Amino acid sequence: VSQSRYAGKYLYKFIVPTNKEKIEKVENAFDNLGAVIETHTSKTGKYTSVSIQVVMNNADHVIEKYKEVSTIEGIISL
Repeated sequence: VSQSRYAGKYLYKFIVPTNKEKIEKVENAFDNLGAVIETHTSKTGKYTSVSIQVVMNNADHVIEKYKEVSTIEGIISL
């Protein structure tokens, strides 16, 4: 069963170790997609949460983005 008719806003949430390069890698994965990206650093400064709201064309595209960012060391997908 194809789920290709999914089109709508999707909210991704990730936690990464606070490291400029890692945060930029997450943000760059959603570059040119019209994404709204918010970051918040933990109280201790050890971790940064990255929330990304973006319109995705289908469920397969949503999963592809999770796979793309999963290569970033230390990332946790929520």
